[in-house]
Amino acid sequence: VQLQASGGGLVQAGGSLRLSCAASESIFDMGWYRQAPGKQRELVASITSGGTTNYGDSVKGRFTISRDNGKNTVYLQMNNLKPEDTALYYCVAARYTPITMPVNRRWGQGTLVTVSS
Repeated sequence: VQLQASGGGLVQAGGSLRLSCAASESIFDMGWYRQAPGKQRELVASITSGGTTNYGDSVKGRFTISRDNGKNTVYLQMNNLKPEDTALYYCVAARYTPITMPVNRRWGQGTLVTVSS
């Protein structure tokens, strides 16, 4: 599985960004992890092919994940961004299991999101 992510950038606090990630084939579960300097990697959001979503506590109510199964593409709409959202965001996909399980996951290249105060 090949993953192609896009959409990172620099934005002021309170602003919005949209990330996209396209997979080369149909995938059960797709989503995003992020890692900030000096911090552990954490789940941002995930969505299954059936539309079941899962969000990290720190982004609930601000981020929305969606998916176009026909395009094998997942989108992450990030609103009301905060400086603490600054991180490398990694697209992650898994054919048969949730991406929260550390098995058979595919990782895309990270895309940098920087939120200025």
